[in-house]
Amino acid sequence: MTYADIILPLPLEGYFTYSVPDTMAARLQAGCRVRVPLGKSKTYTGIVAFLHDHAPEGLKVGKDGVKSIAGMMDDAPILLPDQLRLWQWIADYYLAPIGDVYKAALPSGLKAEEDYRPKTEQYVTLADDYRSPQALRAAMAMLRRAWSQQKVLSCYLQMAGADESQPQPQREITREELMNESHCTATVLRQLVGRKILRQYEKEIGRIPLGGAPHPEHVKELNAAQEEAYRQILDLQKQKDITLLHGVTSSGKTEIYIHLIDRVLREGRQALFLLPEIALTVQMMQRLRNVFGDRLGIYHSRYSDAERVEVWKRQLSDHPYDVILGARSAVFLPFRRLGLVIVDEEHEQSFKQMDPSPRYHARSVAIVLAKMSGAKVLLGTATPSSESYWNAMKGKYGYVRLDKRYQDMALPAVEVVDVKDLRRRKMMTGNYSPRLLAAIRGAIAGGKQVILFQNRRGYAPSVECHECGWTPRCPHCDVSLTYHKVTGLLTCHYCGYVSRVPACCPNCESKDIRGRGFGTEKVEDELQALVPEAKIARMDLDTTRTKNAYERIINEFAQGKTNVLVGTQMVTKGLDFDNVAVVGILNADAMLNVPDFRAYEQAFAMLSQVSGRAGRKGGQRGTVILQTRQPDSEVIRQVVHHDYRSFYEALFEERRAFRYPPFSHLTYIYLKHRQEKTVETASMEMGSRLRQLFGDRLLGPDKPAVARVKTLYIRKLVLKLELGIDLRRVRQCLREVQSEMLRSKMYGALQIYYDVDPL
Repeated sequence: MTYADIILPLPLEGYFTYSVPDTMAARLQAGCRVRVPLGKSKTYTGIVAFLHDHAPEGLKVGKDGVKSIAGMMDDAPILLPDQLRLWQWIADYYLAPIGDVYKAALPSGLKAEEDYRPKTEQYVTLADDYRSPQALRAAMAMLRRAWSQQKVLSCYLQMAGADESQPQPQREITREELMNESHCTATVLRQLVGRKILRQYEKEIGRIPLGGAPHPEHVKELNAAQEEAYRQILDLQKQKDITLLHGVTSSGKTEIYIHLIDRVLREGRQALFLLPEIALTVQMMQRLRNVFGDRLGIYHSRYSDAERVEVWKRQLSDHPYDVILGARSAVFLPFRRLGLVIVDEEHEQSFKQMDPSPRYHARSVAIVLAKMSGAKVLLGTATPSSESYWNAMKGKYGYVRLDKRYQDMALPAVEVVDVKDLRRRKMMTGNYSPRLLAAIRGAIAGGKQVILFQNRRGYAPSVECHECGWTPRCPHCDVSLTYHKVTGLLTCHYCGYVSRVPACCPNCESKDIRGRGFGTEKVEDELQALVPEAKIARMDLDTTRTKNAYERIINEFAQGKTNVLVGTQMVTKGLDFDNVAVVGILNADAMLNVPDFRAYEQAFAMLSQVSGRAGRKGGQRGTVILQTRQPDSEVIRQVVHHDYRSFYEALFEERRAFRYPPFSHLTYIYLKHRQEKTVETASMEMGSRLRQLFGDRLLGPDKPAVARVKTLYIRKLVLKLELGIDLRRVRQCLREVQSEMLRSKMYGALQIYYDVDPL
């Protein structure tokens, strides 16, 4: 008897064992989808992880024991062996159920047999009986009095590249094409089909438009600095699996990527190109498609499920995409010949999946995928993450520095504006300093463009009563509600709860309710009133919900249809615009005053990145206006002077002193429950059990900054582990303690989950 260990799309640990019917045993392979029963009446689409002949102990095959697979859904595996190994690594390393990895990795259309249907189109062709000259002449004679039908047949022959002497069609014609060209009705076409002169058939077509023929001749020549960096990367790849390309903003890293991809493709291998934001794929797609044409595939969450299934199936076919460009989910795609993985903007926190489980980091997963595939990894950024920079400095990674901008353009001049002093002197106009307003007006008058960065969406982060200070809060989460002027609603950005702005304060009945703080919506609104000639576009989560919203906003800005782009962190990374002269950072303090050990690192990266959007081309040095209440902050000074080295030196000194990454492994342990008393008791008990195992490596329990989300109360434990510790044993201990906790009836509804390598 053959048995199969099955992965089910459920948040459950481990595999489920089923018996394999004899009729399937010869055909079933690891990586195939199967239908399996679970419980009394439910059926799930599972994936075969392993096949073996070991029956589960103490269970018989049959009604009360091991259940049998109900049916096969695939003749060939939809998961390759390396993918299964990668899934298992993610589940083990990130302490996530393998079922959660399944749900995250596989497009929904592959989780159920009936969800995905190939897109088809109706085609028309000449019936087989009329493919000889004599028969075709007879058909034309027969239609002499049916003038409309004869016209359609003649039109078809012309479009198909056939005639009475050579009636064999040279190309396929769609039903729609023929009707449009011949101006015929469906009835006329139906009559020709009824006479069996023409035949209709369905053909599967792709939902994704083709990118045209590849043009390797479009690969641009590298300048001297780029050529030297490219040569160094190739030399280092002979010795190292991973290389860090540390290139200043606008140094031409993308051209180096294109040269490396071209080289890999000429060797007959594939490339994976990861970007942190979907917005970035718009510009990058255009640049890559100009060279690689239809060898390039795109994969991210803004594609429909059916489109993602098509990309997945093509990767398993005999003619897969040679280059995949995508956001973090692209690491789950199947690759048979992977030779290069590029992680652009590798420092970006968007590569980390926060919720739901598995809370993986795409950069780490990409490195493991590359190792399994025998591929090389290139990490590219202007502001390396502390972990990557440390690994490079210690020789674990190769390191290449590119410190000249393309065409020797100067780095932008960063001007610091003290808004605290300006507000005291009543010189601020809303949230704009006189210097920033003057720079915006000057840029627009000179035909240049402006980017304004505010890392908060909505109109106001909260509203409050001016009399008593009352602030509306979410009834399900411990956060204030954000005001969105466009909808006129208060919204919770954690659970989605919405309510109207009250006409009067429920606490003191005052009608003086005002917005507090400002988001991108308010920035846009204020600027339109102050600079009426500005053509403003806004790019944040609210304006980019539709599939093509990113492309529309970016293209309109690139074409000069808009001259001011207001946005959140989406505008800080990787976007390349020729005509941007001014970048305004409206509230740098919001990033500096976050209670998190990575706050300064993320603030430095974000401020440096958004500054780098200015003065990229055109011979004119860009200007950055940085508004802050802390002009003397060391981080602000380092951003102004583009002083990467001193920033990292100070950062590493602090991290080493307090045992934070890259000098330790960090794991956050979260507990959730509907009852605050229960979660408090559980966190104390789990903390006590873990402290017996890990001693002072464990901190907490404590309340996180947001201690209730979606009606669940939250507590947090922090585990700091020294480098070199046996992580496999650590994970085993954590799972054992978790199992012991959840055996108690008191903690039956308790949720325990982990965030490994948190951001």
